[in-house]
Amino acid sequence: MNINPASFLYEERGPVALITFNRPDRLNSLTFEVYRELTGTFAGLRSRNQVRVVVITGRGRGFCSGGDVEEIIGELFSRDMNGLLEFTRMTCDLIASIRALHKPVIASLNGTVAGAGAVIALACDFRIAANTAKIAFLFTKVGLAGADMGAAFLLPKVVGLSKATELLYGGDFISAAEAERIGLYHKVVEAGELEAETGRWAERLAEGPGFALGMTKAALNRELNLSLEAALEAEAEAQAICMLNPDFREAYQAFKEKRAPVFNKTGS
Repeated sequence: MNINPASFLYEERGPVALITFNRPDRLNSLTFEVYRELTGTFAGLRSRNQVRVVVITGRGRGFCSGGDVEEIIGELFSRDMNGLLEFTRMTCDLIASIRALHKPVIASLNGTVAGAGAVIALACDFRIAANTAKIAFLFTKVGLAGADMGAAFLLPKVVGLSKATELLYGGDFISAAEAERIGLYHKVVEAGELEAETGRWAERLAEGPGFALGMTKAALNRELNLSLEAALEAEAEAQAICMLNPDFREAYQAFKEKRAPVFNKTGS
């Protein structure tokens, strides 16, 4: 299967497929096109036998800062519940596609990791980070549930329920050093060493038993206590509901007006 996306860079270096977010002027924020093409790329990689490992990274100062405020969020206000669900399910399809690929996926985190970018990194099998790669699951900061794209399903299994609760409720950035300390990042290196360190991990995995690694990933997915599909559907519905709440629009207006948002304190 030929893979030729227009919204990010794709190349194959021997057995390693390299995906590079390519909107550095926007901190590699996501568009509808990026979501669709990235999901399709991961699906296509299932049958690309020459690829044994996938690396995903970004250009510039950021890995991925989440959904683009203008190209996605602004457009969502014109949608009804069905239209919002179409979008939230599409974002969840990307996470399902990453987890369904029975090949190791490495997130090489070159800079800021935020929102949907943080969940994309979380869905990968390994996270190798530059020491500048702070991370935040910042959904509550914009009036949305901290549970998005499977974050409430995956994050507690990586860092434990207590720490996941803190990260998803607060939405605050933590440093790369802290992310490594709690087990969210596998390895943190100086920024200038990231590419070489990622290459070492990719080479080792590419030389490993591909079928066995695929079976291992399948088992890790299968043996979690709730199906990924069920968790994704639940979070897609919750997120679409949040998008109809005034707090979401308030966060958008505050961003446009360069002020702090004033959210509803009642939680309704």
